[in-house]
Amino acid sequence: MKFLSFYKDILKCKSDDQVFYYLISTLKPSNTLWSYFVNWEKVLKNTKEIELALNTFNYLIGKDNFDEEFKFLLKENPNIIKVIPALVVRDGSNKKKFKILVDYKNKKLVYEDYDFTKKDIADEDIEKYLTFVKETRIKDLIVSKKIKNLVDYMIGVEAGLDSNGRKNRGGHAMENIVEVFIKDVCKNNNFRYLKEANAEKIKNEFGYDVPVDKSSRRYDFVIDNGEKLFIIETNFYGGGGSKLKSTAGEYRNLFDVLKGDYNFFWITDGMGWKITAKPLRETFDHNDYLFNLAMLEKGILEFILKQIK
Repeated sequence: MKFLSFYKDILKCKSDDQVFYYLISTLKPSNTLWSYFVNWEKVLKNTKEIELALNTFNYLIGKDNFDEEFKFLLKENPNIIKVIPALVVRDGSNKKKFKILVDYKNKKLVYEDYDFTKKDIADEDIEKYLTFVKETRIKDLIVSKKIKNLVDYMIGVEAGLDSNGRKNRGGHAMENIVEVFIKDVCKNNNFRYLKEANAEKIKNEFGYDVPVDKSSRRYDFVIDNGEKLFIIETNFYGGGGSKLKSTAGEYRNLFDVLKGDYNFFWITDGMGWKITAKPLRETFDHNDYLFNLAMLEKGILEFILKQIK
């Protein structure tokens, strides 16, 4: 690491060991923002798109002669078949075609195709759709009156599906937090920055030819202070695991790719590093700059961007 006067004057650290201890001892317990939980705008939008068809299916709730009413409903409104998978498919894929293994107990695998995209449906198709709602227990759910309204049910389904996006929101939270500091520094000093920039975008916007360690690399942030380009990667780890070790190794390699012409900052945080401190220390010793959020709060970003010309 490069020992900066900032460490001595602001953090009151006199050695590399003390700086690393400061980093480890000031790790943040969470990066959970309000946006982490449920994206209600997306949930309601997805439900709205099929609300009319869901309300049509509400006709079946509590019907004793479900099978006959189901067939009647599909003959009158064949377009509503497209929402049937949405009632049970929970992986967010929005699939409407399935090849289902319907028998395997006789040591022979038997498949049947179910297609919910058809515009014209025959009686044979309706029988298959009826089988689908029976075998997936949709019929039981509707007949038993355990749900009163399929629109409300679908809002719950969509809210559950939205948990698939929670991981991405959690990943972007660290970027959003760091961007607040970057935006403020750039505004105060008339610096320019880009977010999620690949080599082509950096070349087009700033004119720098930046190397990459892999073709898919998009740097979280790049900052141009008028004389130098600074490249920043960020992440947050609330828990430990092998991923942290590989990440630390990745950013040691990336530093080697960029060193000489560009300044590379790795900004990382999270309690996961407390139990995976060794690989973090190795990268801390190898790279010039490795910070956490507490250091950003103290002003290290602006200090370096104004110092290096």
